[in-house]
Amino acid sequence: MRNRLIILTTIITYFSVNVYAQNSGTISGQDTDRNVIATAVPFLTIAPDPVSGAMGDVGVATTPDINSTFWNPAKLTFINQNSGLGLTFTPWLKKYVDDMSLSYLSGYKKLDDEQAFGAALTYFNLGDIELTNGNGQPIGSFTPREFAISASYSRKLSDNLSIGVTGKYILSNLSGNITTSPVTDPKPGTSIAADIGIYHNQQITVFNKQSLLALGASITNIGSKISYNSADEEDFIPTNLRIGSSLSSFLDPYNKITLALDLNKLMVPTPQADGSHRDKGLLAGMFGSFGDAPGGFKEEIQEIMYSVGAEYEYRETFALRAGYFYEHVNKGNRKYFTAGVGFKLQKLELNFSYLVPQLQEHPLAETLRFGAIFNFTKSEDK
Repeated sequence: MRNRLIILTTIITYFSVNVYAQNSGTISGQDTDRNVIATAVPFLTIAPDPVSGAMGDVGVATTPDINSTFWNPAKLTFINQNSGLGLTFTPWLKKYVDDMSLSYLSGYKKLDDEQAFGAALTYFNLGDIELTNGNGQPIGSFTPREFAISASYSRKLSDNLSIGVTGKYILSNLSGNITTSPVTDPKPGTSIAADIGIYHNQQITVFNKQSLLALGASITNIGSKISYNSADEEDFIPTNLRIGSSLSSFLDPYNKITLALDLNKLMVPTPQADGSHRDKGLLAGMFGSFGDAPGGFKEEIQEIMYSVGAEYEYRETFALRAGYFYEHVNKGNRKYFTAGVGFKLQKLELNFSYLVPQLQEHPLAETLRFGAIFNFTKSEDK
């Protein structure tokens, strides 16, 4: 119970955006003692699926699959099945609380070889908690919940190039309308946001092996700021730029190896000592995020997160995956190894991943992800 209060009650005590932003790093598993970029609804940055979760959180240019709606909607039209449904469940911060979780439901449908639609629901349950006011006195219980519902469209521009867009509605209910301040009334935070993506692949030869080189880029969560109280104090949602590449080599008809690299940067203002970063608008915050760090270019480079991943696949029925995620010590200090496996049984695919932090006693330690995908008729069979 004490751990829950440390993680959650501090987020909700006054239901102000400022307090929420300062503690969003806790939800993401970041070290917030330094100049971390904090946003509202940090659950939107959590890798929802065990495939990417096993490969160091890469995903913008990896093999197109049902989870492309989250990573890069442009990949949807390159999926080699006609349609599918997927469900993933992730117990979150399980070392500290036992009922916090992230659930992800997704689906897609290809209209033809050039167009595809996708949809997804991301649901973040923060668990049942006892609320306290600023004096530590109990004021009731509540189960904070957040969700995002999205719809995507992807279209090929050529045999090797596609673009995609996603629209999403975000709701964050952290207070249950329980009032702790006579000045401001709490309310659920809402936002409308969009994702855009581009994807390109090309057949090449590497060491006399047939290979597929893919490049991808996406900007996700481009949307309005969120307010949690009647004073209309607002904070940014986690707009994120992701670019990456992958290389899949077919060693023989049965064995394939994929290597992938992603670079991520939040397109959100870096915190300033005078708090002026919170007064910026959406576009000013996005484009200004490339040159607003107090530490100059050096600090801007520190804001880039790196993900590397690898996958070995046998007969398209069994996969072994591993990866590594790196975030600078001044920007959250998340460093962890990941691993996982996948099994394909006709139209059913099961995936699992496990996270091992580089640092001891890290809140993300022992993170498990479980996922099931139901794939239907292959496109070429239509």
